[in-house]
Amino acid sequence: MTQHTDLPSELLPTTVREFFAAHVVRDADTASSFLTEDAVVVDQDQTFRGREEVHAFLRDAGSEFEYTTEQIGARRVDDTHWVVTVRLEGTFPGGVAELDYRFTVRDDLIAELVIANHTA
Repeated sequence: MTQHTDLPSELLPTTVREFFAAHVVRDADTASSFLTEDAVVVDQDQTFRGREEVHAFLRDAGSEFEYTTEQIGARRVDDTHWVVTVRLEGTFPGGVAELDYRFTVRDDLIAELVIANHTA
């Protein structure tokens, strides 16, 4: 069962909020602008390093499927770590997924993002 949190989106760091808004509408150019030059993204055991490689991942990830994204939770871990939980529904295998986007923020930019199955 999904555990919804009480942290409203507007309390997330601006960088996380704006990255996520761009990512949801598949705007890789804007999403990439919120990354450090040495950003690291880990998704499904694949690691992408540096803004250029991460940009390609953001541009291409999930492009073969149609899906909707709904933010269902958010929480602050500490001053530099934030988690946004989303629910995806679409034409990908299984049709529904709940994922945690675990952000590490450095100097008001995203230094690391780990995308993993949501854990309650």
